[in-house]
Amino acid sequence: MSLPKSYCASEHEDRIYALWEKSGFFNPNNLGKRARPFSIAMPPPNATGTLHIGHCMMLVLQDLMIRYHRMIGDKALWVPGTDHASIATQNKVEKLLAKEGKTRHDLGREKFLEHVAEYAEKSRNTIRNQIRKVGASCDWSRERYTLDAGLSKAVSEVFIRMYSDGLIYRDYRIVHWCPRCHSTLSDDEVKYRPEKTKFYYFKFGPVVIGTARPETKFQDKTIVVHPDDPRYKQFIGQEFTAEWIDGPITAHMIADPIVDPAFGTGAMTITPGHSFEDFDLAKKYQRPIVKIIDEDGNLTKESGSFAGKNARESREEIVARLDKKGLLDHIEENYEHNLSVCYRCDTALEPLPSLQWFVSVSQAVPTYSKSLKDLMRDAVESSRVTIIPKRFEKTYFHWIDNLRDWCISRQIWFGHQLPVYYCKKEKKGCGEIIVAHVAPDTCPKCNTPDLVRDEDTLDTWFSSGLWTFSTLGWPDATEEKHGRMNKTGDLATFHPTSVMETGYDILFFWVARMILMSEYALGEEPFHTVYLHGLVLDVEGKKMSKSKEETLIDPLDVIPTYGADALRASMVVGVTPGNDLRLNAEKIASYRNFVNKLWNIARYILEFDVAAEPEKDAKKKTTLSLADTWIISRLNATVREATSHIKKYRFSQASEVLRSFTWDELADWYIEVAKIEGGKRNILFSILRTVLALWHPFIPFVTETLYQQYREIAKDTFDKKSLPPEILMIHPWPTAQKKYENKKAEEDFGIVQQLIQTIRNARVENGITAAQKIQAVFFSSTRTDLLHAHQPHLKRLASLDFITVLEKGDKPTNAVFLKVHDIEVYLPLGLMKMEDEKKRMLADVRKIETRATSVRQLLSDGQFLAKAPKNIIKKEQERLAQYQDALAHLREQLTKFT
Repeated sequence: MSLPKSYCASEHEDRIYALWEKSGFFNPNNLGKRARPFSIAMPPPNATGTLHIGHCMMLVLQDLMIRYHRMIGDKALWVPGTDHASIATQNKVEKLLAKEGKTRHDLGREKFLEHVAEYAEKSRNTIRNQIRKVGASCDWSRERYTLDAGLSKAVSEVFIRMYSDGLIYRDYRIVHWCPRCHSTLSDDEVKYRPEKTKFYYFKFGPVVIGTARPETKFQDKTIVVHPDDPRYKQFIGQEFTAEWIDGPITAHMIADPIVDPAFGTGAMTITPGHSFEDFDLAKKYQRPIVKIIDEDGNLTKESGSFAGKNARESREEIVARLDKKGLLDHIEENYEHNLSVCYRCDTALEPLPSLQWFVSVSQAVPTYSKSLKDLMRDAVESSRVTIIPKRFEKTYFHWIDNLRDWCISRQIWFGHQLPVYYCKKEKKGCGEIIVAHVAPDTCPKCNTPDLVRDEDTLDTWFSSGLWTFSTLGWPDATEEKHGRMNKTGDLATFHPTSVMETGYDILFFWVARMILMSEYALGEEPFHTVYLHGLVLDVEGKKMSKSKEETLIDPLDVIPTYGADALRASMVVGVTPGNDLRLNAEKIASYRNFVNKLWNIARYILEFDVAAEPEKDAKKKTTLSLADTWIISRLNATVREATSHIKKYRFSQASEVLRSFTWDELADWYIEVAKIEGGKRNILFSILRTVLALWHPFIPFVTETLYQQYREIAKDTFDKKSLPPEILMIHPWPTAQKKYENKKAEEDFGIVQQLIQTIRNARVENGITAAQKIQAVFFSSTRTDLLHAHQPHLKRLASLDFITVLEKGDKPTNAVFLKVHDIEVYLPLGLMKMEDEKKRMLADVRKIETRATSVRQLLSDGQFLAKAPKNIIKKEQERLAQYQDALAHLREQLTKFT
């Protein structure tokens, strides 16, 4: 057989993925009897178009974990799916309609939702294809969608239970409102954009107040100061009349420790309808909540003559009026603050009061006698949920400590409609609110059939918060037994899931809410481990953007050019959890070379010249050479170290261990030795099989392609019972075994390597090309057998044409002197410049003298000798002896140059 010299990913990847999918082994039910489950719920990409490079990071890391656990014999399940992403998807479709000159209101709710569903399904097909292109080995037979019937039932069930437990309530409270999306947002959906603006100071009665938003101040009638601020003590509790924007108003002053006396003038008016802090103060002191700005961002009738105008656009006109009245004190021109904007459309948000639905996070849950905040905290504090990297635990707890009740209602059409119904006879004194999966025939209070459903939909994070257990069949996958609900089916087998791998940027959006929902609904954590990856940035460390096409990396463009494995390797090698990755096409291209290197190593082994192998008696047991024992021991150590790293989620370190073995030991040394010694076909084949298995979770396409070639050859070697599995994806993960460990072989062959490398370095330093053969004389009283046995290796790999091995005798003069352990090496200077060699040796003397002096000073330090452990002192003494021995040898050699 013959393989091409270069691996062309595009010729193999679609075929290999089809092979995996056809095998059925993505489904854990087809893996045979496996006791230990391992499961991941794939973070569902939004059904808004295509996957970006950040999604690829998530897919690569999760696929690595799933493939590893499938190979170690776990019942590995990876559940794929997509999120309806209500606001994001609705915005996309509304923009498409706008190009046609239409709005969603032109179509009506039913027709508009049909349009959105059609768009979402097209996007989901695109996403499915992209997930396959990356090589994700997820179980497509269990694919879910946050709007499918089963998940929609779970959403309604949790809402109904929370409402029954008094955790979901309806209230008129201040919320984040997006005038563009015409919907509320939760605290975590707010983005903050640094902005320089004006900060205005106005005379207000007896004080001067400061504000960045004079357009919200029409009905401000309460001044708040710090109770200990001496500037205002005389005014606290007083009422007074003040000239203001639209005429005189009656105001009064209160004191509260929330005020910072050092900010501005230390006096502020409260705007309860348009500030979260002011809303809380108004509640505390029973002040009226007045709405100045409406849902369109326009001023209400409470603004008097400005009613109907856009609030932000009216700012300067309002300031001009106050200035005309002599109320403008001064303006700070470059006030820096964070402007709150919508995370989807980037529109400036308006905090305003609205009748909405909320989840209480501080109220005790009847079943647990703990609040939802307590349940979230306990899951991580008790280590039932471990966050990697650990530093994000502090961030998680800080978020919980500052968590306010969660606004879950959204004023959009696409999404899970609230399971809430109102009696139409509300104005006649009924006002019953019914929360149920299906509306009853009549109002349970007044018996009227006139019921109307709440038009609002739920926050997307409410439904996606149920993802780990709703995708596994909850609430249907439960049964009551002995007075308690037990899990059944997939839910019983795979929940809690094993790992949640996602970006650190949605720790609060999603991860925390999944913990909240699972702890509430099931009384258990949704996953045991949270693995957080960083953001994928451009080479300048900036977020990739469509506006900067030269830095934007589209997975569908990259994969056909460089291959999925190159993209995967670029996202694992050198990448640590929680840290951002700077990525560009050049880096991905370098990993294409990385993949091709493995291809060529395997190609050499698979095409190993059988005819050139010396004939051996099949009945005789083959004697392993030192190099054989060394490579087997090193492979064994590689298996042990790589496995340990993967178990501890240190994927980059695992890949570095594999790279070091494959490149530095197998390719650079053992294969070269195999060319000298011969008779290595079986060992090379065995090593290749193990290497392909070890690399498979990282770069699955090329390893599977090579494995299929390997297996074709193996058919002629193995009987059917011992034939390797049909695909590498289910090949058993290699295990390290004590019997293969051989430290003595590693040490001895390591000496051979050092000798060869030291001679190679000396040749370079002395300008001797590889084509120029030189002689070498070796002196050793303990390792002559090792040297005699490896003369062929030394000759070929160090380019020597004649070797002399002696235990003792006269040392050559006019020769380069080298030392490896207790072996002295002399390279006659026939082709070398004596003066250059002398300079080199003098430089070595100076370097070793410096090191020896440092150790000598340390050993003469009384404090060090008094405090350091005996083994450390002994180690330093041995180092000094080694330096002194090396100096004696070098000085002896230098005498021969005089």
